Amino acid sequence: MAIFKAVFPVRYYETDQMAVVHHSNYIRYFEIARDEMMVKLGFPIEKCEKELNVVVPIVSVECHFRHPARMGDVLTATAEVNKVPLAKMVIKQAVYNQNGELCADGTVTLGFLDKDSFMPVRCPEPLAKLLEEHIND
Repeated sequence: MAIFKAVFPVRYYETDQMAVVHHSNYIRYFEIARDEMMVKLGFPIEKCEKELNVVVPIVSVECHFRHPARMGDVLTATAEVNKVPLAKMVIKQAVYNQNGELCADGTVTLGFLDKDSFMPVRCPEPLAKLLEEHIND
């Protein structure tokens, strides 16, 4: 398995009147970890789009809220890939606070589309190889 992490503070605008993170922000936190994963793989999304002409849309998101994150917390978002993608990539995601408490977890499924036609394509070979290397480490 390949696990990637991103650490960041809760920002004021992400909270509600009770200083609790609004539920919609967890989907953004998941994305922060996925972006970090792609960067650490050496294959940021913009490279996929520009060099391989492939866009990577979200197909589905599942999110379970476990413990409220609050103003002042420092969060760690994770992205975990357990299988080399073919036509879609399934990523297990989680967000923890600075005390290690699980705030939210879920799954995000990404697809791969030709940038011009928006027709489905397989996962780009360079990305599949990089993920395979990390999964098998």
